[in-house]
Amino acid sequence: MTSKSIRQRSVPAIEWPTVVLAFFCYATWFATGFLLWPSYPILALAILAFTAALQSSIMHEVLHGHPTRNARVNEAFVFLPIGLVWPFRRFKTIHLRHHADERLTDPLDDPESYYQALWQHDDLPSTMKFLLKINNTMAGRLVLGPWLSCVGFFIDDAKHMIAGDKAIRKAWLLHAIGLAIVVPIVQFGFGIPLWLYILVPVWLGQSLISIRTFAEHQWSEHPEGRTVIVERSPLSFLFLNNNLHFVHHKSPTVAWYRLPKLFRDRRDEWLRMNNGYAYPNYFALIKAYAFKAKEPIVHPVLRRAPEPGRAFKPRVRARSINGLGSAPVPAEPPKE
Repeated sequence: MTSKSIRQRSVPAIEWPTVVLAFFCYATWFATGFLLWPSYPILALAILAFTAALQSSIMHEVLHGHPTRNARVNEAFVFLPIGLVWPFRRFKTIHLRHHADERLTDPLDDPESYYQALWQHDDLPSTMKFLLKINNTMAGRLVLGPWLSCVGFFIDDAKHMIAGDKAIRKAWLLHAIGLAIVVPIVQFGFGIPLWLYILVPVWLGQSLISIRTFAEHQWSEHPEGRTVIVERSPLSFLFLNNNLHFVHHKSPTVAWYRLPKLFRDRRDEWLRMNNGYAYPNYFALIKAYAFKAKEPIVHPVLRRAPEPGRAFKPRVRARSINGLGSAPVPAEPPKE
């Protein structure tokens, strides 16, 4: 029996904890909007922010091939965009490229890098440089981060769609269909003004996720030292254990509920592997970097000047007829 068939047998056809979690997320969202909002609006807005953040974490789980072996079925679990902002297929494409660990933090090749190329940063207006400086503190990331990332993402995708990118157009079309369902439910079903929903649940939900992403990656000469481990956090459930981010990067197909045991069983080894880039909890990060930048805006090593050459094409470990090798990271969701 091949290692591939053994691995397939060890992975359940349906990961029921994730299925239950997805239904819990949407059920909580509906119940909060319809039942709690009329009597306890402040509490309702807080819970709606929690569900928006939780759905973002579920989207991350889904793009890695959970909870079933069928990509279309998985996508259906996150089709309703209660967080409003991110089209699932765009998130999937961007995040799979991000998983090329050998290029992590590269301002051009890692689409989730918070670093900038020196030559690009030098051309920015002073106001934008000031905002990015604030954004590199934890307080700034929670307040400004969602807006800066969304505006930049929207502008970049608009340019690609105008240039004729059909995959991006399709991703936004599917997202628009989902919004056509969610927005009327919020506005007319729940009775929450759309502007208020954007300013509280959507913004706060993204801010909660920013707690996790703030220190997930740093520059290191060694790829293993670029990804953090936050050992304990009351927010672990909300993040679906992605506080153990190095473990996730090394085992991206492992389900969220298996990560803690995987870490505990080899704790010292994991911490040695990532060169000790770890924090005991997020309170340590907040204490150290609430109003202090953890990283520079400009990448300390890479992209100091424009570089000619072909674009980097990330690859992942995969099997072929010749045995274990590599394959390109998919640039778009699989077609079935």
